[in-house]
Amino acid sequence: MHDHRDRDDHRFDEQGNTRPAGSNYITTDPSDDGIDRRGFLRCMAWAGTATVWGLSGGIPKSFALSRLNLLTPAERKSIFFVQVSDSHIGFSKEANKDVTATLQQAVAKVNALPQSPALVLHTGDITQLAKPEEFDTASQVLKGLRTDRVFYVPGEHDVATDNGAAYLARYGKGTNGGGWYSFDHSGVHFVGLVNVLNLKAGGLGSLGSDQIAWLKRDLAGLAASTPIVLFAHVPLWTVYPEWGWGTDDSEQALALVRRFGSVTVLNGHIHQIMQKVEGNISFHTAMSTAFPQPTPGTAPSPGPMKVEPERLKSVLGITDVTFVPGRSALAVVDATLSGEPPAFEAASHDAMMRSRTDRRALVLAPNEIGIDNFDFTPKVLTVKPGTKVTWINKDDVPHLIVSTQNKFHASSVLDTDQRYSATLTKPGTYDYFCSLHPKMQGKIVVE
Repeated sequence: MHDHRDRDDHRFDEQGNTRPAGSNYITTDPSDDGIDRRGFLRCMAWAGTATVWGLSGGIPKSFALSRLNLLTPAERKSIFFVQVSDSHIGFSKEANKDVTATLQQAVAKVNALPQSPALVLHTGDITQLAKPEEFDTASQVLKGLRTDRVFYVPGEHDVATDNGAAYLARYGKGTNGGGWYSFDHSGVHFVGLVNVLNLKAGGLGSLGSDQIAWLKRDLAGLAASTPIVLFAHVPLWTVYPEWGWGTDDSEQALALVRRFGSVTVLNGHIHQIMQKVEGNISFHTAMSTAFPQPTPGTAPSPGPMKVEPERLKSVLGITDVTFVPGRSALAVVDATLSGEPPAFEAASHDAMMRSRTDRRALVLAPNEIGIDNFDFTPKVLTVKPGTKVTWINKDDVPHLIVSTQNKFHASSVLDTDQRYSATLTKPGTYDYFCSLHPKMQGKIVVE
C-alpha cells in the first residue's frame, strides 16, 4: 500500500465541480470577489438529497444525484474513486438480517457507475466481530468490485477481539504501526489513518503521537498544490461528542494539512451523510452498507436503527468522488442502494417513535449491570467485598468491559445477551468503561 503510484490521467476531463451551498453554507468573511473562502458548514446539515459538490470556477454550486444519468460523456468518464463503509459482515439483528446481501447490492451499485472507479476505499467496520469467517465473506464480496485496487482502514469492530492483529494480517502488509499508510494516485496523495486503537475511558477516537509524527514526515516533502485525501473510520471532526463521534487529537493532524490547497477528509462510523467545509478542508461521512444510525440528539444513544424494510435501501449506500486536475476541490456523490434521495430524517423520526412504544424496561437481578442504549445501568453499583458482579449486554452491538485502573480482567467481546462476571474482593472504587465505545463509563464501589 505504501508508495503506490499509479497514474491514469485519461480518466479525467475538464468539468465543473460543485460544493455545498444554500442555507447551510455560512459566509462570514467574504473576499473581494464575494466568495467566502474561509466560511464553512457550521450546521452539520443532513443531506435531504444526494448531491455532487465542489467548486466551479471558484463559485460554490451543487446539483442533485438525479442528474447522474444526464451527465455528458466527458463528465461520466471523470468518476475517480468510491468510498464504501461500515459493512458489518456478521451482523444479523432486526436492523438488517442480511448485511452480506446489502454489501453485494453496494458492489453492484459501484459496478453500475458510468465509469469503473480507479480505486475503492473501505473506511472500516468491515466486520461485526472480527471473526475469520466474517473477513472471508467480506473479501469474497468485495472481490466483485470492478476496480484496480481496494484500500482499507479498520473500524473498532475490526480490532475488537485482538487489538487489530487479524486485520493487520489481512490488510496491513506494507503499512506502518497500527495500519496507517499513504499512496499516490493520479496526482492525489491519499493517507489512510487509524483512530480506533488504544481508546481511553471517556475519550473519542484517537490517532496517537506515533501516527501524528509519521503523518508529519509523510507530508513534509509534498507541494502545497498537491490534493490530499485523508480517510479514517471515526470522523476527524467533532460531529457529536456525546456519542463519541469525533477524534480527540484530530486537530494535530488537521494542522498538518492546512497548508494544502485542497484537502478532502472521508470517514465512516456514524452510518449517515454529514458534511462540513472549513477553509480548504472538506469533511464528509458516508452511509453504511449494513444499517443506519439515528440522527444525533433524536435518540438516547447511537446504534443500529430499525426502519421499515421498504425504506432500508434509502438509508444505505456508497460515495463516489471525482478529482479533475486543475480544480481546487473534489466532488462527492452519495448514492443510496434504492437510487432515491437519502431519507435519514424521516427514517430516524419514525424509528424513534416506534422504539419508544416497543421498548421494554430493563429488568436486573441484584449485583447485575445492564448494558442498554450504549449506557450502563446502574452507572454506580455499590456491593460488599467478595461480590460477583455481572454485566449483561442488551444492545444490538458488541461491547467490551475494561477496568480503567486494571483492577480486574477485561471481558471478551460481549454480543447481544452475553454476560461477563468479575468477583471484586477488595474495598475500593472500580472504574470501568467500554473499550469499543469509550464514552460509556461506569463505577463499582466495594465497601
